Amino acid sequence: MDTLNLYHELEQLLRMNSRYCMDDGRLLKNRIVEDALSIQPILVKELLGNKKMKKAFFTDVEGIMVFDKVKFQRFVSDTQFLGGSYTMFKNKIGLANENGRFVSESREVVLSWPYKDCMLEGGQTKEDVKRNEVFWNETLAPDEVNRLTEPKVFSNFKRYDKEGEHQVEHLSDTENLIIKGNNLLALHSLKKKYAGKVKLIYIDPPYYFVSNKPEDTFNYNSNFKLSTWCTFMKNRLEVARDLLSDDGAIFVQISDDGVAELHLLLKEVFNINGENNFINKLTVKTKSPSGFASVNPGVFETAEYILAFAKHKKQWTFNSQFVKTEYDDNYAYCITNYDEPYECWKFDRIDAIVAKQEGFKNKREAIRNLKEPVFMQLVSDFALQNKDSVFRLTAINDDAAEDAVKLREKSKSNPDAVYCLKRFNNTHLYVTKGQEIAFYSKKIRNIDGEETPSIQLSNIWIDTSYEGIAKEGGVKLKGGKKPEKLIKRIIDLASNPKDIVLDFFAGSGTTAAVAYKMNRRFITCDQLKEQISKAVKRLSKVSEGEQSGISKSIGWQGGGSFVYCELSKANGKFADEIEEAVTTSQLMDIWNRMKATDYLNYKVDVREVDANAADFESLNLDDQKRFLIECLDKNLLYVPLSDIDSNEYGVTDEDKRLTREFYHKN
Repeated sequence: MDTLNLYHELEQLLRMNSRYCMDDGRLLKNRIVEDALSIQPILVKELLGNKKMKKAFFTDVEGIMVFDKVKFQRFVSDTQFLGGSYTMFKNKIGLANENGRFVSESREVVLSWPYKDCMLEGGQTKEDVKRNEVFWNETLAPDEVNRLTEPKVFSNFKRYDKEGEHQVEHLSDTENLIIKGNNLLALHSLKKKYAGKVKLIYIDPPYYFVSNKPEDTFNYNSNFKLSTWCTFMKNRLEVARDLLSDDGAIFVQISDDGVAELHLLLKEVFNINGENNFINKLTVKTKSPSGFASVNPGVFETAEYILAFAKHKKQWTFNSQFVKTEYDDNYAYCITNYDEPYECWKFDRIDAIVAKQEGFKNKREAIRNLKEPVFMQLVSDFALQNKDSVFRLTAINDDAAEDAVKLREKSKSNPDAVYCLKRFNNTHLYVTKGQEIAFYSKKIRNIDGEETPSIQLSNIWIDTSYEGIAKEGGVKLKGGKKPEKLIKRIIDLASNPKDIVLDFFAGSGTTAAVAYKMNRRFITCDQLKEQISKAVKRLSKVSEGEQSGISKSIGWQGGGSFVYCELSKANGKFADEIEEAVTTSQLMDIWNRMKATDYLNYKVDVREVDANAADFESLNLDDQKRFLIECLDKNLLYVPLSDIDSNEYGVTDEDKRLTREFYHKN
């Protein structure tokens, strides 16, 4: 039997077993290899039951069939089996033939490039510890990526409301969620349930700082940290797009470092099939020149940027937004008898009215006595208080509605009269002296709980102050916290009540807190214990009715609830221990426990590692950690949904029930 037919035969056999086949029919190659190398009975029985497999991979030794696991592993690691796998290459780049073997093994040559996925990233445990690229960058084959991103089991469910923490009895489809775990894997788990349902995504990801970050920790093909960051972001943006509704949008905040690269990434991910889904680049003022930082800085940097892309711009829906402005002195006139019929209206200048109210003959005398700033404030206050009768005159252009142009011409012939063009929606057009009477009331809106003159929102935001945000929500996040007012504007702009708002870099929980207060559903996640703790604390206070941030301006009184849960850890527990270890002896203890499990990467030779213990101990602590992290099977950081009933992972009955409820699985 030729090799290609044997590949096909094996694929067909394995697809009949749900352990090795995903819902979409794709085989889990990495699991197959793992089971082969550990000689799992379920796989061995499958192979023995097939005459062709029995002949290819078993040897009869005095009546006992011996499984050649090495031969089998090499067979399924070949790139022709479930094509395109570079598992056998690991981190090598080189010239290879069509079968994936390097030049030294063949005269037929093609350039082969392994996958550079940066699918995962570890993190620091405290916010004040400088983030490094932590150990988890790895070359992954296509089937390994599929396995890695398979939906995961959830655990440790808790419900929080104004009464405190409670056991979760049931999960509805309208829950607010906060998830602890790697955000990429959390997103892929959410995708199974929420694909096409999220109206707004706002994220404030880790920034790329050229001057402050060390060399790329990839040990191949790149010496630039930027490559790591770009790959890290691209993987997350791709699944984020799948989660967005057709009329949804994503807003990503970034500093000067990385903004150009991020824009290109967003264009690549969102501008597909010939669509231009770019919405806007928003410039947000974050600080003012002051203190030592402003001494001879050249051009002082005061802003960050928010890049906005729609999933489908033609379907994107948004709400018009307005911002506070100062009194416009073109609104200089007032109807002194506004309550009378419009035909009887009489007009006067505001400054004259205010001067008389203050006991002066005219504006000049009032300014001389009160000073101009005081007097103009009085004028501004008067205009606001009398917004329905204060107005300016504006031109009626020739391209206006025909009846409006006719009324304009009629008014010119009798300039002392007031005319009215009545409309069904009560937005009547009043005309005098050939011009429209434009009322000040049209510029007045309630913004942040205050009646104020306004103008339409532009792409330069200077009014979302960062001052005083340290106290918002009762939690601290040095250098990364965003004002609730800023997030409110984005949510107001791009969503409506009951819509789902997603932030998969939870940070201090600002996005979730604001969405909570604005009657949106929220989903947020983070893998760092410190950050998740802060977010839970903050959201608990929100449910209790805390009054910082936007609470007072929108009349927030508390209420509602949210559910906390975690991606259920498998060997992720070892990863946590490794990152928290402070001595080599601790790491050696972890290694001894690791090698007694099935959580190691199948490429790891335990005997070889133990034989070179002295070399391991000669490494610095970070390199020791990096090595042990690499030894772990990254596909098993968290428990796959397909293994929920496996005794190996010890998933509780309660977690099984709620996980199935989440995914709507019986």
